[in-house]
Amino acid sequence: MGLNPQQQSAVTSFDTPLLVLAGAGSGKTGVITEKIAWLIEHQSYTPESIVAVTFTNKAANEMRERLAKKIPKAVVRRLTIATFHRLGINILNKDGAAVGVRPGFTILDQSDSVQVIRELIREGQLAVDERDTQHTISRWKNDFLSPQRALGEATTDREQAEAIVYQRYDEWLRACNSTDFDDLISLPVRLFDTDHAVRDRWRGRIRHLLVDEYQDTNAAQYALVKQLVDRFGAFTAVGDDDQSIYSWRGARPENLAALRDDYPNLRVVKLEQNYRSSQRILRSANAVIANNPHVFEKRLWSELGLGDELRLSVCRHSADEADWVVAEILSRHYRQGLKFGDFAVLYRSNFQARAFEKALREKKIPYRISGGSSFFDKAEIKDMLAYLRLLVNPDDDTAFLRCINTPRREIGASTLAKLGEQARGRGVSLFAACHDIGLETKLSGKALDRVRRFVNWLVLTADNAERGNTLAVINGLFDDIGYRDWLEQQADTPAQAERAIGNTDELLDWIRRLADDPDHEERSLAAIVQQLSLHDMLSRQDDDNDHSEVQLMTLHAAKGLEFPHVYMVGLEEELLPHRNSADEHAIEEERRLMYVGMTRARRSLTFTRCRTRQAFGETGSVEPSRFLDEIPAEDLVVIGEDGSRSEEEERAIGSEALSDMLSMLSAP
Repeated sequence: MGLNPQQQSAVTSFDTPLLVLAGAGSGKTGVITEKIAWLIEHQSYTPESIVAVTFTNKAANEMRERLAKKIPKAVVRRLTIATFHRLGINILNKDGAAVGVRPGFTILDQSDSVQVIRELIREGQLAVDERDTQHTISRWKNDFLSPQRALGEATTDREQAEAIVYQRYDEWLRACNSTDFDDLISLPVRLFDTDHAVRDRWRGRIRHLLVDEYQDTNAAQYALVKQLVDRFGAFTAVGDDDQSIYSWRGARPENLAALRDDYPNLRVVKLEQNYRSSQRILRSANAVIANNPHVFEKRLWSELGLGDELRLSVCRHSADEADWVVAEILSRHYRQGLKFGDFAVLYRSNFQARAFEKALREKKIPYRISGGSSFFDKAEIKDMLAYLRLLVNPDDDTAFLRCINTPRREIGASTLAKLGEQARGRGVSLFAACHDIGLETKLSGKALDRVRRFVNWLVLTADNAERGNTLAVINGLFDDIGYRDWLEQQADTPAQAERAIGNTDELLDWIRRLADDPDHEERSLAAIVQQLSLHDMLSRQDDDNDHSEVQLMTLHAAKGLEFPHVYMVGLEEELLPHRNSADEHAIEEERRLMYVGMTRARRSLTFTRCRTRQAFGETGSVEPSRFLDEIPAEDLVVIGEDGSRSEEEERAIGSEALSDMLSMLSAP
């Protein structure tokens, strides 16, 4: 990769804290990989002393692939290139006992976490919503608020109820030797806060820390960085305050500014040359984002030429908007020979996709909606992962409850209720309660026999997995319980059964690849289960785009992607900016979202808005987004308003293009 002067400066600055302020499309991933290779080749750093932290598995894999083209693969394998949460797992696996995490701990996914919280709310007869409570608990954890402090600081009935759930949820996690996603960061920070010897050992291992997408860090992640690198240590933070769009997930763009206070000798390098978009697109994006306050000033520029004018199409209503965009895509596909995969339709809220799906289906145009259901959400995959989690950690109550009657073992709800009562009364897991002598007074002979047969089988299988061939044991496990036969019995049709069995085979193949992967030193069942749990939570939007399909996605999902031709739809007040943007900080984040959408476009950028729209259960006139007024008038052509091309004229152009295309297709 040929580096420009600013990129070269970012690569070769290595002995002080460095902030690389990397604008959209400025080649930041290339800078990170060049820097890692440069540290090894020119500064004699050992691979083990370099840690690169990302937010997604896709970004980590891309780094590895790029590095493998620059340095030997054997060297790449010795590097730590991981997500924040993977790094947290590594820390807890080695030193987690000090914060109550035992070896073999399991990680709850979001649905399991909600399920536990729902049950705790029901048991406590509390009037709070389980998903709202989960969000509140997540925020408290990331702000290092303990259950006791949360309860002490609660000022409303709702906060008090949520704090009670938080306390019971925390107790449940510890009893089941489980963590949730937030614990993977907050627990290592607590560990380092209380045990400086452990902290210093980890610091000593890391000679240079690189953190990508720094503007997306939350309080806990920033605290972890500060624990791993002291005030005068060497690290590289790469980020862009103009692309911070995840405050609802706890991200704090102010973490970029805080670096100046926490690291007195911080150096700042700005990457302002954009290698993606035309100058006109960048000029307009710069004009929009200039309306936000900035700690660090930057202005993107490009050598890719001025480019086409941006366009705004004013439509009557949402169906009209979708028809106009789809007619445009179809026309450009045939007249200009563009692939459907060259087009992306970006929107603020998921409900906006419905009209576009309908219009695309009617025209038989292939499309893909980003953020569909995960492979890991399928019932058969959750079943299989629950069994694997239980083998690793028998105290995992959520896995225990899923497995004990899948397939059916004639263990009824009343038996499980009595088992749960015994476990709560003794303060132990369901698995541990199965061995209690007192259980014999609560269950009938048959029920007790069925429960203990299950746990005895589990102990034997777990022992075989630990001592024998992991893959053989896993395959034998599902044969032993007759899982495939059970899937066939449960399916409504043979085709449904075939799909489910195919999914189970795919998971087993995946596990086989993980176990055989030379890039992973740790191939135990526990490590494989943890890796699969992380893959689910961090990879739901990591799929590569199919170049034969129009891409439909939210503006949030589009971050980090790029497309030749972008349609940003629904540029109206209460959509973008969103109606819940109640204060100036929220408006600033919505403006950053607008900026992110604009900078996804490589060659053309088109906006649409409606005069009337049905949204949030209401139909009425809507106002154009304030952000449209921030785009330079000389860069924007308006379609469908007085003094501009009319909608009818645009439709005539589209109809003429379609007629030409049909004539061409029917010609002998």
